[in-house]
Amino acid sequence: MMILLGILIPFIGTAAGAACVLFMRHELKPLLQKSLLGFAAGVMVAASVWSLLIPAMDMSEYMGRFAFVPAAVGFLLGIGFLLLLDHIVPHLHVGSEKSEGPRSSLNKSTKLILAVTIHNIPEGISSGAVFAGLLTHNADVTLAGAFALSIGIAIQNLPEGFIVSLPVRSDGGSRGKAFLYGTLSGIVEPIAGGITVLLAAYITPVLPYLLAFAAGAMIYVVVEELVPESAQGEHSNIGTIGFAAGFVLMMILDVALG
Repeated sequence: MMILLGILIPFIGTAAGAACVLFMRHELKPLLQKSLLGFAAGVMVAASVWSLLIPAMDMSEYMGRFAFVPAAVGFLLGIGFLLLLDHIVPHLHVGSEKSEGPRSSLNKSTKLILAVTIHNIPEGISSGAVFAGLLTHNADVTLAGAFALSIGIAIQNLPEGFIVSLPVRSDGGSRGKAFLYGTLSGIVEPIAGGITVLLAAYITPVLPYLLAFAAGAMIYVVVEELVPESAQGEHSNIGTIGFAAGFVLMMILDVALG
């Protein structure tokens, strides 16, 4: 039950953020949106370091001076995986009018949701991977640390769920439809996390690689999407301040609860 709750927490964060569209009539002000995007980036970078890469290297200490290999290989594979998804899935980033990936007749709202869905996959894998480590009694993964990661992801999913719901509302969709679409963008997280947990018995030998894989995929999202969106236009320092706040919060969560 605890593991089920753990992999559902990030999805709950997305749904709670999407629910805001039921009560708010207007889009977020640019400065607030920049700060939230920066905040999400900070949380993801800190989670990638403290909750994923460092445990991956700790698990590989038996390799001596080559303990970095699983983390480095997994990290690069995660980058490559998201790069591939970026090329094969049509999507549109927030604040952009030009879609990416193959040509498609999908509308703007659907492409925005697909963009969020793409980077929710590594978040689901990361939470699933740490809970899989618990199931296999890995000493480098603690219950508190696993929940710290899930809570951190859920916190950064709050603005994400709202931001992806707003365009649906702005395009003439009902509030209920906007909430549904925003919520569905996060459903991939418990699915990816659940599959990872179900495969726990088989992934034990490659758990360090899997943790680093999730970290690489998350960092790709930060560099490719969140940081550029938070820095474009005027007052880019607002995004930087948001990044610092998110990074420190996630660091505190991981160290205090880990």
